[in-house]
Amino acid sequence: MPLHPVATRVAKKGLLDKVLRFDDEVHFLKSWIEKPLATGAVMPSGRILARTMARYVDPTQDGPVIELGPGTGPVTEALVRHGVEPRRLVLVEFNPTFCRLLRTRYPEATVVQGDAYRLRPLLSSLMKEPAAALVSSLPLMTKPLRTRVRLISDALHLMAPHAPFVQFTYAMVTPIPKATSSITVHASDLVWANVPPARVWVYRGR
Repeated sequence: MPLHPVATRVAKKGLLDKVLRFDDEVHFLKSWIEKPLATGAVMPSGRILARTMARYVDPTQDGPVIELGPGTGPVTEALVRHGVEPRRLVLVEFNPTFCRLLRTRYPEATVVQGDAYRLRPLLSSLMKEPAAALVSSLPLMTKPLRTRVRLISDALHLMAPHAPFVQFTYAMVTPIPKATSSITVHASDLVWANVPPARVWVYRGR
C-alpha cells in the first residue's frame, strides 16, 4: 500500500535531516582530527543542548546576536527556531570550511572568519549597536584562565547591559570563576541527553 503524499514528504525530510547530520558529523570529526584544540569536540552539539542554550536568548531584545564557534550550525539552527532572525546573527568561526557551510545555510547572517579569542578587535568596527546576547561553543577549558577572562571581558564590552553570555562545557566547574571578573553566573542542570553530557553557563555583567 503506497504511503500518503504527506507521509512520504515527512519520511523524505527525516531521511534528509539524518543525512545532513551525518555529513555535519563527518565535517566536524575531520576538523577535530586536523586541529583538536581549535575544534574542541569530536561531534557537533546535540539538538537538546543547542535548544537549552538558545532558550537563554530573548529574541525580542533589540540588537545582534553573536555566536562564537558555530561549527556546522546546530546552535545557529536552534537560535533561528527559537525566533532569532537570521539577519541578526553574527557568526564568528575560525574554520574556513565551516564558514563556507554557514554562508550557504544562513545567507542572511553575517559570517566572520577569525579568531574569537580576539573578539574586540575582530568585531568592534562591525557592531553598530550593543549585542542582545552572545552564545559560545568555544572549547574554553582548553585555554588558560587569562584567555577566558579576556574573552568574557571583550564580550561584555560589545553587549548590552545584563545581556547573557551563554557557554556550554563538558566540565562540571565554571570555566570563568566569578572571583576573576565582575559577573554573575547561572548554571543549568546537566544535559544528560548530550553526548557527552554537558552543562550550560550563563554570565551577565553586574
